[in-house]
Amino acid sequence: MSEEVRLQVIDVSKTFGITKAVQNVSFNVNKGEVHALIGENGSGKSTLTNMLTGIYTIGGGRFILDGKEVAPKNQVEANNEGISIIVQELGTLSGLTVAENIFLGHEDKFVKFGIKNTALMNKQANDLLAKYGFTHIKASAMIDEYNFEDRKLVEIVKATYFNPKIVVIDETTTALSQEGREELYKHMDRIRKEGNSVIFISHDLPEILDKSDTITILRDGVYITTVKSKDVNEDDLKKLMVGREVSGAYYRADYGEKISDEVVMSVKNVTVPGLINDINFDLHKGEILGFGGLSESGMHEVGKAVFGASYNRSGSVTLADGTQINDIPTAIKHSIAYTSKDRDNESVVMNQSICDNICLPSLNELGNKLHLLKKGDLKKFANEHAREMSVKMVNVDQFVSDLSGGNKQKVVLARWIGKDSDILVLDSPTRGIDIKVKQDIYQLMDKMRKNGKSIIMISEELMELMGMCDRMLIMKDGSINGEILRDPSVTENTLIAKMV
Repeated sequence: MSEEVRLQVIDVSKTFGITKAVQNVSFNVNKGEVHALIGENGSGKSTLTNMLTGIYTIGGGRFILDGKEVAPKNQVEANNEGISIIVQELGTLSGLTVAENIFLGHEDKFVKFGIKNTALMNKQANDLLAKYGFTHIKASAMIDEYNFEDRKLVEIVKATYFNPKIVVIDETTTALSQEGREELYKHMDRIRKEGNSVIFISHDLPEILDKSDTITILRDGVYITTVKSKDVNEDDLKKLMVGREVSGAYYRADYGEKISDEVVMSVKNVTVPGLINDINFDLHKGEILGFGGLSESGMHEVGKAVFGASYNRSGSVTLADGTQINDIPTAIKHSIAYTSKDRDNESVVMNQSICDNICLPSLNELGNKLHLLKKGDLKKFANEHAREMSVKMVNVDQFVSDLSGGNKQKVVLARWIGKDSDILVLDSPTRGIDIKVKQDIYQLMDKMRKNGKSIIMISEELMELMGMCDRMLIMKDGSINGEILRDPSVTENTLIAKMV
């Protein structure tokens, strides 16, 4: 790693209304290093890098890249300066092909005499996909044909093929399976070896310590310090992020508790063609049932199928009273909640307020005898549950689109906690959430199960499956490939052996 400075961040600031998202932040990024940027949700990490990459305009201060001041007004300008980003949520555009997404903003290189050479664009995109090892993705196919993870792989190509000086990776690993992560790590290492730099944002502290050279910590929009990764441990980073020791229980501490015999949901022969096949399981009262597997295993589709959100599903999902769950309104009416891995597109209404989002599933309960809704009652309800989840916000009238990724996830969870659902299907519930809020969510899940709530947790994080679940069903190739009961002797290798 070189000590030669590539990027200077000098007194950079950004304000949204009365919220000071970033306040006079300064630090340097060196050539040939992976420079991690960490902090709690709302600490200013994404706001800072969004200014660097042209997603937001710079509020104040300067970015100096290789001695030249840069102030990109959009991502194309940032690319032209040698800066790119892989965003936390989907960064590809529906309605375009894979090739059109890869070369978005740079299509002019394929235009001659006003005519676009689509064949040449597809060939170059396919060559790049092959170079990256993503041969299962076809350049001429519509991006909508691919799942969340494959679209992330396309973003890796899009953000790195032109050899940028700086690549920002914003919470991308939480959207990827282990194989996808390994691909990303490989390209991070390549960027570093070529003398370029990675700014790496992640809430996974072991990953940060393992993959980065240098770590800068932000707290409430303010620069705290920069440290060498080899000189600190997880506890040091937690204290720097939060400003105090993070203590208390993290995962569940109990083992050997008997699972209730009472079945609250029975899933029989559930199949979604091409995705899952002949899924059978019972969910018990007060149980946390985990689903794990590789990205293409079908575990995410199980959550949708149970909630009645799958197209072309066969088989049955039956509640204890005999109710059949075949659609989303029936699921919600019968006290089932669902949070999707694809948060921005499936779990929140981005251009609505925090209040509207939290209240949405509970409108029937919040209305009076005449089915009229009072604004004051809605705000009181939203405030109560936003505070319970520690949402960092101006107030509940703020649009969800203005929140950081982790705070959006808190709003998703707040709406279903407010609904007081009896069965919760949580797909990647801690994705993009900082260490302290993860702890809060795990403790909340433990409290819910003790109060008789039943939870299905779908996760690619093996440690949280082992730490939180009474049983784990491991998916492989669209089918359940094994059941593992909660036990202190279970290791990550125990789960992996059933996944591959």
